[in-house]
Amino acid sequence: MGELAREVPSHAVHLCVDMQRMFSRDGPWPTPWMERVLPNTVALAGHAPEKTIFTRFITPHRASDLPGTWARYYEKWQNVTRERLDPCLLDLMPELQQFVPPAGVLDKMVYSAFANGRLHAELRARQCDTLVVSGSETDVCVLSSVMAAVDHGYRVILAADAVCSSSDESHDALTDLYRRRFDIQIEIADTGQIIGEWRR
Repeated sequence: MGELAREVPSHAVHLCVDMQRMFSRDGPWPTPWMERVLPNTVALAGHAPEKTIFTRFITPHRASDLPGTWARYYEKWQNVTRERLDPCLLDLMPELQQFVPPAGVLDKMVYSAFANGRLHAELRARQCDTLVVSGSETDVCVLSSVMAAVDHGYRVILAADAVCSSSDESHDALTDLYRRRFDIQIEIADTGQIIGEWRR
């Protein structure tokens, strides 16, 4: 696993991306690794629940509610629109719900957790400059959120054993990309190392 450049500061925030039932083995978009990495995500949230923000990917009521290629996307995936989807599948995984509150929940309708501006405003209010990132999927919403965090100037620590994807190949490729091209802005470590280096 990677090395942390320095300790994790007390004002760091754990951003847990889209660990929802819809991406579990019982959902319409199953991510096979989710159950495997879930204990590590629980450990991160349990270490600092008051410093954890969960995101939820919320689908539109119907495809036509969103513009452009999003409408085309949901024409293909009509089974996950809210007029057809069991609303319970939008919930966080049951093991994570226990942390809310004090953990916060931020809903989004696109890949990036930063897209609507609310997350960045919340992090600024907390004087946070460091994000510990976990969640689903490594190559979609986690990727989009991590790159947006880099654009905003955050130090990003990716919990490598607490992210998951439906594609082993792209998960591994992105982890390698982060190490090779973004080593100053993105650090990679396992959950135990992050918790051990996180000041309280």
